[in-house]
Amino acid sequence: MNHLTIHAEHRLNLIEPEIYGHFSEHLGRCIYEGIYVGEESEIPNENGMRTDVVTALREIQIPVLRWPGGCFADEYHWKDGIGPKNQRKKMINTHWGGIVEDNRFGTHEYFELCRQLGCKTYISGNMGSGTVREMSEWIEYMTFDGMSPMTELRAQNGHKEPWKVDYFGIGNENWGCGGNMRPEYYIDEYRRYQTYVRNYHSENKIQKVCCGPNDDDFHWTRKALETAYSGMPKDNHGTMDGFSLHYYVVPEGWSGPKGSATEFNEDDWYKTLNKALKMETLIIEHGKIMEEFDPEHIIGMVVDEWGCWYDVEPGTNPGFLYQQNTMRDAVVAAVTLNLFNSHSNLVKMANLAQAVNVLQAVLLTEGSRMVKTPTWYVFHMFRHHQGARLLRSEFIDLEETGSEEWKVPGLSASASIGNDGLMTVTICNLSVHETQELTIDVLQDKPCVQIAEAYILTGEMNHYNTFDHPWKVQEEKFQKYEVIDHQIRLSIPGGSIVMLRCNE
Repeated sequence: MNHLTIHAEHRLNLIEPEIYGHFSEHLGRCIYEGIYVGEESEIPNENGMRTDVVTALREIQIPVLRWPGGCFADEYHWKDGIGPKNQRKKMINTHWGGIVEDNRFGTHEYFELCRQLGCKTYISGNMGSGTVREMSEWIEYMTFDGMSPMTELRAQNGHKEPWKVDYFGIGNENWGCGGNMRPEYYIDEYRRYQTYVRNYHSENKIQKVCCGPNDDDFHWTRKALETAYSGMPKDNHGTMDGFSLHYYVVPEGWSGPKGSATEFNEDDWYKTLNKALKMETLIIEHGKIMEEFDPEHIIGMVVDEWGCWYDVEPGTNPGFLYQQNTMRDAVVAAVTLNLFNSHSNLVKMANLAQAVNVLQAVLLTEGSRMVKTPTWYVFHMFRHHQGARLLRSEFIDLEETGSEEWKVPGLSASASIGNDGLMTVTICNLSVHETQELTIDVLQDKPCVQIAEAYILTGEMNHYNTFDHPWKVQEEKFQKYEVIDHQIRLSIPGGSIVMLRCNE
C-alpha cells in the first residue's frame, strides 16, 4: 500500500507563481494565428489578440510570459517591430522554417498581450547578433519615464507612459543558437551587457536572467558562475538574479526521429516519464554548484524552457514544431510541476514550451477554432499552488512501476497551503494502466480533514483532444476517495492526475 504523509503544520518556502509560467516564441503558429490574428481579423479579438486564447490563458492564471524567444531572440532586432505595421522591416526567420517574419507583432503588441493576460513580462534580449547599444536603447524605450530620444520615439508610436519589465534575459542558449560561446566568454559578455540593462526608476527593478546550461552540462554551470563571481562582490549588486536551465524530454533522442506524439506503446510511455523525472537530478546537481558560489540563494534557478519534444505532426512544416498533446504529456506536466513545487526553494521561475501551437502547447488553434490540450487541464488543476506555501510531505512504501528497462515511481505528489486556508494536494499515477491505492495521512492539530473539492484528469494513454472532438480529455469531479479522521484513502486510475482541495 502506498502512503503519503503531509505535515500540515510544517510550512516551508513560497511556491513562486512564476513557476507556472509560459513561453511564446516567433516560431511556427505560436504568435501568428495562435495568439495574434490582427485587428482586422474576423476571429474575435481585442487589439489583434485572440479573445479565446487570452481567456483560456487567464483561466490557468498565467503568471508570466517569456518572449520573443528562444533562438529567435538572438536574431531579433527590436526596432524592426515598432512603428506603423505596414512600414516595419521584414526578415527571414532562419531558425524556424525560413519563412518571412513581417514584425506585425512587436514590443507594443507584447505589452498589450501581457496587459490583457494580467501577467508579468519576461523579455529575452539579443546578445547573439545584437549590440550593447541596441539592448540598452530597448530598455530605455520600454522603461524610461523621462525625456530622451527613445521615450520620444515610444510616444510617437502611441505609448507615452513607460511599461514595466519584470524579467530580462541577457541572451538565450548562448552555448548554441545564441552564438556558440564558451561559458567564460559568455559571462564576460554578460557582465558587459547587463551593465546597460538599467533600472530607470525605483518602481521597475528588472530581474536579470543569465544564460545557464542545457540539460546536464555541469561544466557550463561551474565555469559560468566561477567566471561571474571572479571579482564580483558577494552581495551580487543586482548583476544576476536568475540562472536559466533548459531541458526537453525527447523519447528517442536528438539524433534521428524523436518519436511520435500520438502513436506510442507502453514502453515509450515509461521511457518518456523516466526521462521527465531526470528534471529532479538536474535541479539538485545544478543547484549544488549554484550553492557553492551563492550559498544564500540570491540567484534563482529559472527553467525557462521545458516540456516534451516529438516529431511534428505528419503533413506539417518541420520548422513549425507543431505536435499533438496526449495524456502522456499531461502526466509529464504533472510530474514536472510537482518536482518544481518540491524544489521551489531553488526554482523561482519556469516556462513551458510553448503556449500555443508549438511543442507541448496548452492550446491549439485552427482558423477560428481553439482546443484545450490535456496539459492545459493540468495547469488549471495545479493553479492553486501559485503563491502558496509548500508543505512538507513524503511517501512511505512507494511502489515502483514501469517496464523492465524504464522503472519509475508509481506516484508523484506535492502539497501546499494557500492564503485562503485551503490545502491543495496534486497526485499523479505514473502507471499506464494499474489503479493505485493511496492512503494520505494529514498530520495536523484539527480533528479531521474535509475535502472542499476534488478533480481528476484521466483517459487512455494516447487520448487527446481534436478540433472535432475537443472534450475527449477534460477535468472531471473525482469521487473515488473516503475520509476517516486525518486520513484520506484514494483509488487513482492508471495514468491519471488528481487534485484535492482540503480544509486545513
